[in-house]
Amino acid sequence: MVAYLGTGLLGANFVRAMLKKGVQVQVWNRTGAKAKALEEFGAKAFVNVEDAVKGCNRVHLTMSDDAAVEEVLERAKTGFEKGVIIIDHTTTSADGAAKRSQLWKDRGFLYLHAPVFMGPQNALESTGSMLASGDKNLFDTVEKELAAMTGKLMYLGENPAKAAGTKLLGNLFLICMTGAISDTLALANALDIPGADVLSLFEFFNPATMVAGRTKGMMAKNFDEPTWELNMARKDARLMMEGAQSKGMPLNVIPAIAKAMDKEIEKGNGHKNWTIFSKDSIGA
Repeated sequence: MVAYLGTGLLGANFVRAMLKKGVQVQVWNRTGAKAKALEEFGAKAFVNVEDAVKGCNRVHLTMSDDAAVEEVLERAKTGFEKGVIIIDHTTTSADGAAKRSQLWKDRGFLYLHAPVFMGPQNALESTGSMLASGDKNLFDTVEKELAAMTGKLMYLGENPAKAAGTKLLGNLFLICMTGAISDTLALANALDIPGADVLSLFEFFNPATMVAGRTKGMMAKNFDEPTWELNMARKDARLMMEGAQSKGMPLNVIPAIAKAMDKEIEKGNGHKNWTIFSKDSIGA
């Protein structure tokens, strides 16, 4: 028997997928109607979270943040079976995940953080990606069940904070990428270039193929052998901002990068590789 706490868009579809595979699932949600709706698919809904976890050997949950996870688990603990495994799919802070792992271990329970890169449809179809970190024996115990929930499962090691931190890295990139696309579409609008042509451009030179190579190059910190000088990159940033400004189109990402470029140019680094503006952010 499995419990699932938090049946919003993602949690509800995880439950539906489990039910399709023949897993018995007890559900709870703050908004009871969302849990109740899953009874149509074979779940059993509960009004009280402590009742939802009774008789279950695994408790999965997807909440909004650290505080919500901690509150719900505190309320649920009186119903926990001995040796229950708590699997938290919430995107949380790294520190929070580590503290909860130790807290529940001290209380005699097992906690594994397993955040995901997926939307509701992925959860329903058992596709997308899932990360996990923490006690290896615990991961081995639930690996088969976690693998059944997703398309790709990556174990990141014993550090209980690593999955949370890695999930935040991925989400940071997605947010920044969306900002870059927003700026690109704004400039295209200002320059009277149709959105379809922007898509054609991305298909032509496919920036996705450059990410790994660019990351390796930046980590190498070889700024003295420029492939594109910072002065030239900053000139292009100026042209982008001027083009957008001429039609009153807002840019969110490029102005901030331009400021970082200016700081390096003021230090006399304009002739170096353009990625030097990021040097203070790159680890050893």
